[in-house]
Amino acid sequence: MLGGTEFVGRAVTDAALQRGWEVTVFHRGRHAPPPGVTALTGDRTTGAPGLVALAEGGREWDLVVDTWSGAPAAVRDAARLLSGRAGHFSYVSSRSVYAYPAAAGLDEDGPLVAGASPDDGDVPYDRAKRGGELAALDAFGDRALLARAGLIIGPGENIGRLPWWLNRIARGGPVIAPGAPGTELQYIDARDLAGWLLDAAARGLHGAYNTVSRPGHATMGELLAACVAATGSDAELRWTDADILRAAGAEPWSDLPIWLPPGELYDTLHRGGHTKAHDAGLRCRPVGETVADTWSWLRALGGAAPRRPDRPAVGLAPELEAKLLAL
Repeated sequence: MLGGTEFVGRAVTDAALQRGWEVTVFHRGRHAPPPGVTALTGDRTTGAPGLVALAEGGREWDLVVDTWSGAPAAVRDAARLLSGRAGHFSYVSSRSVYAYPAAAGLDEDGPLVAGASPDDGDVPYDRAKRGGELAALDAFGDRALLARAGLIIGPGENIGRLPWWLNRIARGGPVIAPGAPGTELQYIDARDLAGWLLDAAARGLHGAYNTVSRPGHATMGELLAACVAATGSDAELRWTDADILRAAGAEPWSDLPIWLPPGELYDTLHRGGHTKAHDAGLRCRPVGETVADTWSWLRALGGAAPRRPDRPAVGLAPELEAKLLAL
């Protein structure tokens, strides 16, 4: 496991350990590795010197999983090193690799953004992920699996989207709920993604798969109702029209996480094609389970979720919410 100590990588590591697999975690040492793994430390961003621990000892693996989302040189260097030492390479990519706007129902054959060269350094997220895909394919060919995830939530989330809703609703009282309760969502629980990745690799699947739920697996109303139920809150959801939210300066996705109003961005993020991965065994648990488990995880941390330093904080400012509630 390249990474393996946070969110998706940790979910993959935990799933593999639960299956009784022997797991090696190669990470930078910023977080404690899960108990039961063989831990190797190095910094992939420094090139070959940072991969020494991975190269030593002549180790071999059946499967490598990589979740890297920065400059694709890190994927290239690790994949090249491992191409003769590992049987299969699974890269957790993103549906952001599709050229924007991505039409509703777009499948894996849709037009793609230009991939960044590994020598380009830091580039926008979509080009970095496509560059990572190309690096994985270059090193592993038909032994490479590209899992193009969309919105990922669940225990361990270090972006803050579902944790923000849970913490806000737990405080109770009137809560601004965006748009209409019937707005359909598309996402995946990190644990469902992890389990499918391991199953797919064991079967030797390769190529690109959109690893997301079906559109409408849950609605915004069902998600927020699950937050109310999980927290036991007295929160009162005040559903507010998108035009009112925009006029007040409340931004979809950032101020009101997960939610998007109808339009190109909504179709791109919440209406992607999903059938190939589901035909290959992907199953998504009910939204209530994802929400309840995320709340249990949050409570164990005292309510403060970890957050990636390269991602901005999300959530509606209390002053803006008060303004909207007063309308």
